[in-house]
Amino acid sequence: IGGLLNALPTYLLRAPVARLRAPPSSYSQAAQRSEKIPVSTLWLPGTAARLARQPLPYTFRALAPIMLLSPLTAGAALVSPGKLYLGIDAGTQSTKALVYDAAQRAVVGRGAVSYEMLESDVVGRAEQDPAVWVDAMWRACREALADAGGDAASRICGIGVSGQQHGLVALDASYEVIRPAKLWCDTESAEEAAELSKSLPVPIVASFTASKLLWLKRHEAAAWARLAHVALPHDYLNYVLTGELVMEGSDASGIGLLDVGARAWDASAARLVDAAPR
Repeated sequence: IGGLLNALPTYLLRAPVARLRAPPSSYSQAAQRSEKIPVSTLWLPGTAARLARQPLPYTFRALAPIMLLSPLTAGAALVSPGKLYLGIDAGTQSTKALVYDAAQRAVVGRGAVSYEMLESDVVGRAEQDPAVWVDAMWRACREALADAGGDAASRICGIGVSGQQHGLVALDASYEVIRPAKLWCDTESAEEAAELSKSLPVPIVASFTASKLLWLKRHEAAAWARLAHVALPHDYLNYVLTGELVMEGSDASGIGLLDVGARAWDASAARLVDAAPR
């Protein structure tokens, strides 16, 4: 839960989120797209600004479209009376939501939905269907808003999303999920991690997304051929909410292909995964 407060506010909304009170339903990918908050309702406060897209000297198709977000600085206006914030944390075993009253400095509503990993007899495999996270997000948010009571949904002015790092959510050119997400605790890519560690400036383990990308390329050619975008689990939830695929800098460092000092994707590191121009 503490991570939620660190993430707030990621986005500030001009529009209410009363739609989260709608009855739960099954969420196909088409339904997910139809329920996104329009991007035009979003803004970033104060000194925060979205970093410009980083042009790369090659076309690494999966990472080039992702923008990095700089840290946000919140002013006193964000804690005026009546303002509530919604925090969402997508974990490995559950998705939690809370409603935070900034003026009272108190949590006024909570919700949580648990889920399991996909069953598998493959050693080291740990995967989940991203659609499960989306459904859990809606349900947990509705529960938290109901717990807060009154007109809480109409008073929400910011949403912060945090979650499990390193997981690989593979998306095609239409932002459709290609295959189940490989989680941070998936170790099928241990061999690829060891190989990449020999050439990367900082050794990585199988948790890092770069190793999972190389594993996907080697073991699932059809999925690799469709791959156009890479998201971390909570990045995917942000995409469902906003229609934009973005990534925060510290999360991006957990992929294993970021030049942390330059805050840009490392072309030479990315070529270790995909040497062919795209």
